[in-house]
Amino acid sequence: MSEKTNRRTFLLTGMAVAGGIVGSAAWKQNQPSASQLQSGSTTAMSVSRTTTMPERMLGNTGVSVPILGLGGAGKTPLSKPNQEADALAIIQRALELGIRYFDTAASYGPSEDYLGKILPNYRQQVFLASKTAARDRDGAWRELERSLKRLNTDYLDLWQLHHVSFHEELDTIFSSTGAAQAIEEAKAQNLIKYCGITGHHEPDVIAAGLQRYPFDTTLVCINAADKHHPRPFIPTVLPVARQNKVGVIAMKVPAYGRLFKSGVLEGMHQALGYTLSQSGVHCAVIAAEDVPQLESNVQVASRFQPLDEMELAAIEQRTAQAWEDNTFFRAWT
Repeated sequence: MSEKTNRRTFLLTGMAVAGGIVGSAAWKQNQPSASQLQSGSTTAMSVSRTTTMPERMLGNTGVSVPILGLGGAGKTPLSKPNQEADALAIIQRALELGIRYFDTAASYGPSEDYLGKILPNYRQQVFLASKTAARDRDGAWRELERSLKRLNTDYLDLWQLHHVSFHEELDTIFSSTGAAQAIEEAKAQNLIKYCGITGHHEPDVIAAGLQRYPFDTTLVCINAADKHHPRPFIPTVLPVARQNKVGVIAMKVPAYGRLFKSGVLEGMHQALGYTLSQSGVHCAVIAAEDVPQLESNVQVASRFQPLDEMELAAIEQRTAQAWEDNTFFRAWT
């Protein structure tokens, strides 16, 4: 058998053993029971959404997504061991509130496992994104296989190269044995639909990556303090993304809540409003510490109206003296 056939058979067999693969049958109208959530049952279901959020087309993918997605990392139950009950409650509530974009990564602790207990029930209703930090083909394949098993799915809507920070990494990624080879092979086998590149360190590296390869999306830091950083993402990455019709997903929107310290922003309505008002941004992913915080974030997103230039300038003025505290993640590599 060929390597492609072996990989495909291996993945599908492994997931069938883990609990079955979701088919395309009509969705049942009942919600999963507590025992189903704990066991990861994969009976197809649908949710009765209680909130309607604006949607935007994600670049040239042809996929329309709500402007707010759920992040799977941060200081939240989704990325912490031994917090399964809280994590599952957040995921389930996100579905009920109309969130369809779910963001995770191979390196986010138990995040993929938690999502894999609920999302298979709604697989064709959600846009599921994960990431690999591997820069070589073989390493990326290993992480993709692991992600698919943990998420209990036979494909990802979006697979991304995680936190690419240096030009030297791009050279490795696009070499004959680099991770880009795994992307091409996974697409050919229908294991991933779209591919992306993410980064929170150097915007010129992300811009260069978008120019070197036809990525479908990019996930980058876009918050109200970006303008004051000496190497801002907004003017560096967004024009390249628009030119290439790349879908842009924003992260680090509230800077882990630091933007809400006294004397900076008033709340999420300003933080998310600023980010989503940037030309070329299609959606944002924000993690939630608990269900009430998630509900509050969704409420803000459902009421979003683009801010005008005067409102954006006023927000930028408020963050001018606190930009370093709110771009602390730019030192991560």
